[in-house]
Amino acid sequence: MLNFYPGPSKVYPEVRTYLVDAYDEGILNTPHRGEQFVQVSRAVVGSIKRKLNIPQDYYIFFATSATECWEILIQSLTKQKSFHIYNGSFGEKWFEYAKKLRPEAEGFQFDFNEPMPVSELQISADTELICFTQNETSNGTQVSPTTILNLHNRFRDTLIAVDATSSMAGLNLKLIKADIWFASVQKCFGLPPGLAVMACSPRSIFRAKKMAERNHYNSLVPIYEKMLNYQTTHTPNELNIYLLKRMLEDRPFIKGIDQHLTDRAQDLYTFFEQFADFRPLIENEEVRSKTVLTLQGNDKMVDDAKKRALHHNIRLGNGYGTWARTTFRIANFPAIQDEEYEELKRFFLHYYA
Repeated sequence: MLNFYPGPSKVYPEVRTYLVDAYDEGILNTPHRGEQFVQVSRAVVGSIKRKLNIPQDYYIFFATSATECWEILIQSLTKQKSFHIYNGSFGEKWFEYAKKLRPEAEGFQFDFNEPMPVSELQISADTELICFTQNETSNGTQVSPTTILNLHNRFRDTLIAVDATSSMAGLNLKLIKADIWFASVQKCFGLPPGLAVMACSPRSIFRAKKMAERNHYNSLVPIYEKMLNYQTTHTPNELNIYLLKRMLEDRPFIKGIDQHLTDRAQDLYTFFEQFADFRPLIENEEVRSKTVLTLQGNDKMVDDAKKRALHHNIRLGNGYGTWARTTFRIANFPAIQDEEYEELKRFFLHYYA
């Protein structure tokens, strides 16, 4: 089965070997307070910073999912409100969830075919956290490095948190331009679901300590304190952390991965321009995602393409939210090989050219 679903997506084929090694090395039943886990955790932190180009003074934490990171950040870094900038379903869900915890949370929705309008944002001085999704998986858009830099420059005194679930470990993100970045591992990391990685700047930890929120098992200050010894507040997903260690050791540096995905994305967008029945949902090339392509068509053609592809052992991603019936999505993640995309092209040329 060729899996182009944008999460959980294809895992690296080496994961099969890693799983056997994890069993043989006793990872599946090692105490999470023991030295073996601490060594794995320490190695993972070092590899994440080195391979993903994360500033050395940023802190690395583990959670169960990006959704849990939403909760951690709202409860531990805001007393009154956050400000959410979004153009799709996942950014909006983060906003809706924040309002349940902090009813004064504010949101700003912008058009998914336009860049984030940084100059138009009216963010009050009492806002404690600015939140946005760098790569919106639901519609296949991205916030460019230049836009993130402009946001950083305009609101230097406010913490900025970025959901990078479908881009971290795929794109060379400039993490120094925001305070918190997080992602689940079932997309560009090429691993099974059940683990998230969060990188936090020194000033975000300073803010967390000042707020001193400790009411939850996943409050940020206890998480920080435990990770000083490379441990977690809860029994972690030890297997996935081990898989993350092995995956990072075997992968090239993020700069090379970014260039490969960027080139492949451009090739795929160019390829789909020739079809009358399908076209990119995002017309503005400036804001098109490099890691999640969203193709639009009438609902019958979209349904036909997904069913026909599945019959040929090709899994396309369903549309999501507003675009559930009229789009399908194609993941452009590092674990998926170039030859698999060539087979995908042959399928579309055969049936829809």
